Amino acid sequence: MHSPRKKKGQVLGFDTQKYLDAQTRAIMSRVEKSGNKLYLEFGGKLCYDYHAARVLPGYDPEAKVKMFQRLRKDMAIVYCVGAKDIEKGKVRFDFGLTYDQQTLKDISDIRERDIPVHGVVITRFEGEERAVKFRRRLENLGIKVYVHTEIKGYPNDIDLAVSDRGYGAQPYVDVKKPIVVVTGPGPGSGKMSFCLTQMYHDHKRGLESGFAKFETFPIWNLPLNHPVNIAYEAATADLGDFNMVDPFHLKAYRKKAVNYNRDIENFGILLKILKRIAGDGDVPYRSPTGMGVNTAGSGIINDDAVREASRQEIIRRYFRYRKEVFTGIETPQTLQRINDIMEKAGVKEEDRNVVGPARKAAIDAKKGGKGNKGVFCGAALEMPDGRIVTGKNSPLLHAESALILNALKEMSNIPDKIHLLPPAVIGDIRKLKTETLGDKSESLNLNETLIALSIGASSNHVAETCLEMLKKLRGCEMHTTHMPTEGDEAGLRKLGLNVTTDAKPGVKYADQPED
Repeated sequence: MHSPRKKKGQVLGFDTQKYLDAQTRAIMSRVEKSGNKLYLEFGGKLCYDYHAARVLPGYDPEAKVKMFQRLRKDMAIVYCVGAKDIEKGKVRFDFGLTYDQQTLKDISDIRERDIPVHGVVITRFEGEERAVKFRRRLENLGIKVYVHTEIKGYPNDIDLAVSDRGYGAQPYVDVKKPIVVVTGPGPGSGKMSFCLTQMYHDHKRGLESGFAKFETFPIWNLPLNHPVNIAYEAATADLGDFNMVDPFHLKAYRKKAVNYNRDIENFGILLKILKRIAGDGDVPYRSPTGMGVNTAGSGIINDDAVREASRQEIIRRYFRYRKEVFTGIETPQTLQRINDIMEKAGVKEEDRNVVGPARKAAIDAKKGGKGNKGVFCGAALEMPDGRIVTGKNSPLLHAESALILNALKEMSNIPDKIHLLPPAVIGDIRKLKTETLGDKSESLNLNETLIALSIGASSNHVAETCLEMLKKLRGCEMHTTHMPTEGDEAGLRKLGLNVTTDAKPGVKYADQPED
């Protein structure tokens, strides 16, 4: 998934500059209160926060990076990745990269923006072979690597954790900067454990340091069932997260604040650990919400726009989980949770503008008899100006390919009868696929279509004009009735489209009405 572009007439709901000013002040204030040494556990995506951009129209996906560029003289980043996630090849959805690959990409992206990365911590290590190889790879690239081993019974065995056999047995990462941002490729990367380990070592050395959490969602000072906060539940339906009114905050301050279940459930143990680390010192937090430094709510300038954008994100998440259930990645329990979230938000599949037209295109493919061996597929895309175009599969093109070509023609005001792909190029690609590579299907997937279009652009001014239009599709909404092939997925990812799918392997629509 990718961030939405501002479409013609779209109302913005978020002021990034206003947010950055408030967020920077909040972090610096917390640093001062922490003895000028703050470990900031950083949740969510650092460089490309497309979820935030989708639910908060106007949010810059690189807002966090820009904030850290302001603070770079006073901060360094420590990147945590779990050994067990490396071992099982866990994948982050947005870029389709495994956690070790994502770690390398994130470090590269961060350094390109002139933000210092102190090193990588491989957490919960128990001899995993892939983690060992990954450590060697990082070190060969000149990146400092630290290894934290599994602490048995953590975090419940506090006596062991807060001892020289627990936190004390882990290596100390000596970062001189006052702000240490602790991030990772996803949840469960061991970020909090690392922060507590550092505080333990600091205390043993007679140094004062503090801890805070940076979580954009849920937004603590929005209502519990605000669509933005429900969209967070949708984004974490696979983890079973849900939002709650923070009972600790309500008791301490007589004020309602929203947090999520895991933070609330773990706060009691965390507070005991912090008190044990501090010894006779004072622990400044009375609630999990109080540990946070999130000021995202201050950037909302149009609540209606944010509510609608969040509802659309909930629907997108629903389709994503449904696809993952079909492919065996997710469980029926996750699908049930997202169904419940859809009901709570008061949204349905058809509230996504491109769903109905895509399904109609599949029916039209059947009527026209242009399906591939009885399989009829449709796709629809909402263009930057709000118009919706459709495409359907044929012996020549996949539905995704037909859709993108149709969209380019519409945007370039090119008559439908004009062909963008040179017949000779199409013929050569189809011959290569079937006769040389042994593919059963002659029709061109989107990746192949984009290559053919770029070849044609060298001798065809019309194709060249359309090729220039491709970048305008980034962030547009799209839906397909069927499971995209690998070649289609690759092309869609490169174009940066927000794609959902009915995830059916081949839609025959025999039970659909003909009119």
